[in-house]
Amino acid sequence: MPYTASLIAAAVLAAALAGCQPADGPATLSRAGEPLAGTHPFGSIDFAPCSLTSAEGGTATEAHCGQLEVAEDPAHPDGRRISLNIAWLQPSNAGAPDPVFFLAGGPGQAATAHAAAVKRMLSAVGKQRDIILVDQRGTGRSHPLDCRGPDGAPLPLDVMAEQSQADTLTYTRQCLQGLEGRADPRFYTTTDAVRDLDAVRAALGVEKINLVGVSYGTRVAQQYAARYPAHTRSVVLDGVAPNELVVGGEFATTVEDALGLQSAQCRQIEACAKRYPVDMREQLRTVMQTLRQSPVEVDYRDSRTNQARHGTITADAVGSLAFMFSYLPQTASLLPLTIDEAAHGRYAPLMSLVQMSSDQMQGQINRGMNWSVVCAEDAGRYVPAPGAADTIMGSGLSEAFFAPCAQWPRGEVPADFHRPFTSEVPVLLLSGELDPVTPPRYGEQVAAHLPNARHLVLKGQGHNVAFVGCMPKLLGQFVETADAKALDATCLDNLSYVPPFVNFNGWSP
Repeated sequence: MPYTASLIAAAVLAAALAGCQPADGPATLSRAGEPLAGTHPFGSIDFAPCSLTSAEGGTATEAHCGQLEVAEDPAHPDGRRISLNIAWLQPSNAGAPDPVFFLAGGPGQAATAHAAAVKRMLSAVGKQRDIILVDQRGTGRSHPLDCRGPDGAPLPLDVMAEQSQADTLTYTRQCLQGLEGRADPRFYTTTDAVRDLDAVRAALGVEKINLVGVSYGTRVAQQYAARYPAHTRSVVLDGVAPNELVVGGEFATTVEDALGLQSAQCRQIEACAKRYPVDMREQLRTVMQTLRQSPVEVDYRDSRTNQARHGTITADAVGSLAFMFSYLPQTASLLPLTIDEAAHGRYAPLMSLVQMSSDQMQGQINRGMNWSVVCAEDAGRYVPAPGAADTIMGSGLSEAFFAPCAQWPRGEVPADFHRPFTSEVPVLLLSGELDPVTPPRYGEQVAAHLPNARHLVLKGQGHNVAFVGCMPKLLGQFVETADAKALDATCLDNLSYVPPFVNFNGWSP
C-alpha cells in the first residue's frame, strides 16, 4: 500500500482547531481594562506586545509574547539550551490568580498558531483569567524540529502524492540529517513537554493552573495533572486520548465507525436516503478499489481561484480526504455527494477538494516533533486492531503512520506513562458523537477513573467540540467553579445533525 495516508494522518490528528506577573506568591496577572504597552513582566518572564497569525487565517490576534530558556536534555542543564515561545492573552476583567494553559493537538501543532480559535473557544474563560499559550518544544517558535535540506531550505513533501515505504524512509533520513548539530529528537517527547509546562508555571509565579487540552493535548494534560497534582486546579479534555491508547493504532477502525454513523443518519432523512440508496462506505470502498487499480487523470477547477487544473487522483488521496472531512460535520456533509459523483465516474469535485485539503494541510504539523512523540510513546506498543485489515482504510494506514520510526531516534518514556489517569482534580471531558479519531468511548474510558469528572457527548459533532454551541459558556462556568457535575448542560440539547448535501446547492432537493 502506498504511504500517502501516513503523512496525512500525522497532519490531521488535531486539525479541527478541525490547528500566542511578580513572583512573590500567586501573582495578580493583570489589571482589568488596562491595555499593556511595552515590556511587561509576568513573574520572571518579560512579555512584549505581539500579533499572532492564525493557522485558520483571518485577523491576527493581539497578545503579549515572551520566552523561557530551558535545557534540551534535562540531565545536562549545561548543554544545549532551547527557548520556549509563550503568548499571554490578557483577560477583559479583573484577573483570577490561576491562569489557563491551552495545550494544542497533533502531535506537532503550535499553540500560538491557534490563538484566534482559542480566544473564541475560551471567550467566557478569558473574561477573568489569563490564557497562556506555550508552543510545545519542537513546534512553532520553540526550537522547531523542521525537516530541512542541506541548504537549510524546507524539505518539500506533497502529502497527497504517492509515497512508497522507501520514499518515506528516505524523507525521514533526510529530515534527521537536517537536524544534526541543532537538535536531539530524543528530548522532544510528551514527558519533556510536561516538564517545560511546569517550568513556565513556576517562572510565571503562579501556584495552580487550569489545563485545556485538545486531541493530543489531552495526553499532555493528563500527564501534567498526574505528575503535578498540587499545581493543577482543573482540567478540560476535548477529544480524549487515553494514556493507554496507541495514538494512530486504531485510525482505520475509528474512521470506519464514524462513517457508519454518518451513513446511518442519512438513512433517517428521507431526501438523503432517496438520493443515496447505496451506503456511503460501500461507495467509498468501490471508488478506492477502482483508483487503486488505475489512478485517474482529472480536469478540475482550483477550489480557491476557479482556474482550470489537471491532476491525477489516487485511492489514498480519496481515503485521506474522507478521513479529514470526517473531523467536522460541516465538511462530512459533502462526502456522500462527492463520493457518489466519483462512483459514477465524475471525479472533478472530489479532486478539487483533495487539492484544497492538500494546500490547507501544508505546514500544519511539525513532522519531526510528531515522530519524536509517536516513535517514543506509541510505535513500540502497536498491534493491528482486530478487523482493521477488513476496513476501508485497511491496517496499512497505521503501519504507514509508524513507518518513520524505523529511522527516528526514540526518547525514554516513564514506566507509568501509559497507566490510566487517576486524579481527584475536577475534570470536564468532551467528545463528539461522530468523532473519527477520538470517539466517545475513549472519554468514557478515562472518566471511569476520575471521581470528580463529567463527560459530555455532543450530538452530531466531530473532533474537538469546545467551540460548538454553548460550550464556550459552559467552559467559562466550569473553570470558574471547578465543578463539572454541577454544570447545567441542557443548552447542548439544541444541537442537531448536519444533513448531507443531496446536490451542489445544499441539503435540500
